[in-house]
Amino acid sequence: MTADLSAHAARVAKASLKELADARAGNAPLRAAGWSIDLSRHYLDAEADAALLAFGEATGLNAAAQNLFGGEIVNPSEQRPALHWALRAPQALSGEAETVRQSVLPALAFARDVASGAVTGSTGQAFNAVLHIGIGGSDFGPRLIADAFEDKASGKIDLRFCANVDPFDLDRALAGLDPARTLVIGVSKSFGTEETLYNLGRARKWLEASVGDSSQQHLALVTANPDRAKAWLDGREAHVFDMPLSVGGRFSLWSAASLACMIYLGADVFESILKGAADMDAHVRTATLEDNAAMRLALMDYWNATVRGERMRVLLAYSNRLRLLPTYLQQLEMESNGKTVGPNGQPVPGTTAPALWGGEGSVGQHSYHQWLHQGSQDVPCEFILSPDRDRDASGVTALTAHALAQAEVLANGRSLDDVRSEEPDLPDDVARQKVHAGGRASTFLAHAKFGPEAFGALVALYEHRTYFAGHLWQLNPFDQWGVERGKTMASRLKPAVEGSARADDAVTAALIAMISGG
Repeated sequence: MTADLSAHAARVAKASLKELADARAGNAPLRAAGWSIDLSRHYLDAEADAALLAFGEATGLNAAAQNLFGGEIVNPSEQRPALHWALRAPQALSGEAETVRQSVLPALAFARDVASGAVTGSTGQAFNAVLHIGIGGSDFGPRLIADAFEDKASGKIDLRFCANVDPFDLDRALAGLDPARTLVIGVSKSFGTEETLYNLGRARKWLEASVGDSSQQHLALVTANPDRAKAWLDGREAHVFDMPLSVGGRFSLWSAASLACMIYLGADVFESILKGAADMDAHVRTATLEDNAAMRLALMDYWNATVRGERMRVLLAYSNRLRLLPTYLQQLEMESNGKTVGPNGQPVPGTTAPALWGGEGSVGQHSYHQWLHQGSQDVPCEFILSPDRDRDASGVTALTAHALAQAEVLANGRSLDDVRSEEPDLPDDVARQKVHAGGRASTFLAHAKFGPEAFGALVALYEHRTYFAGHLWQLNPFDQWGVERGKTMASRLKPAVEGSARADDAVTAALIAMISGG
């Protein structure tokens, strides 16, 4: 099948992207949970698109969806299902999925109790600050949510984040906070993450210096390993919340891992996010492959990366609320599918996940868009247009026009004849520098009324897309062996950095000497 797709790719590569897109412009966009998605500007024609859909059928995308939502083992490395979708299920489930659904409810109740004053610090004063400590999947999602909807916060909570083992990260996060009125939330699925335990340890000392033995009333821990958390607490009682084992860290923003956001924004806002995600789940579960937004986007990822050989994808979020989305998706996609060996231990055929990067539009237009338009590499782009349409109309119009213009110019380019026609007085050498090659493919996503529900639907869409893309690439998107190896090596190198041993690798040893001034 892949050979057949390659033949189609070679054929359409000879065509003009503008001509291909014009022929597909009349196709109805994909629609899912309020989102509209246009795939016109890709190197596809009707014949190639039909072959790609047939490939999706043959590789079992529908069965993959059934396995996910049926609670089957889809994470063979840990012999577990992936039940993150159960966290946002609107009604009771059964078995382990129901246990997962229930796990977020205590966190929502706790957030409401903090807001009402039923839960306070050790002095009886209401909390006025929350410090969220976590890294990776325990940080990117909550940080994204809090930044996206900070205007919906009550104003009663100062929310801070700390992730890095660099001591300044915690110093900066604690600056100006009153320990007696601060709730420290530590999130670690294993409760063994070095960076998180380091920062939690320092934060606990900061609390103890002010409130003494009552510091545990200022601690909330979210983990799948409560025994290890209790041991860390030295037998003291603190607020402990469950992170289910069948929910991967980078899929956990729906869980108690986002407790800080529930407190900061209010439980009702968070429940709206869950509802939007559930709406997207319903679409993915029931839509045919042809109309299934997550499956179609996964097929586009396979087409561009594996069949066409594109090594990157650029995400352009024309929404200030989504300015942190590229960072969040880097972990979701690249940690999930940045692999070349499948669960059977054999190399998978073809190129897998592309590098993903990007930023906020229109800000990026004054930075890397020059490279996108006239650089030597042709990179597919993904536009997300979702401003608050009830805000200043002139700004919304300008943002919309910029997004549409960028997509059009990337695809259609600007010929030398166009330049000379529009600017006839230009010297020839300058005119030639204004030529845009065009031919840059892009996807365009838009939402007419962006808010918490639309946000939840969008993130769930990307989760499902990532899972289906992993299926197409024959990968397990729920493990991360490359990350684990780096942690192991860092532990081994600490004695060398401290000066009590010598690194085995010659370059590493030389770097340590350089860093230490030797």
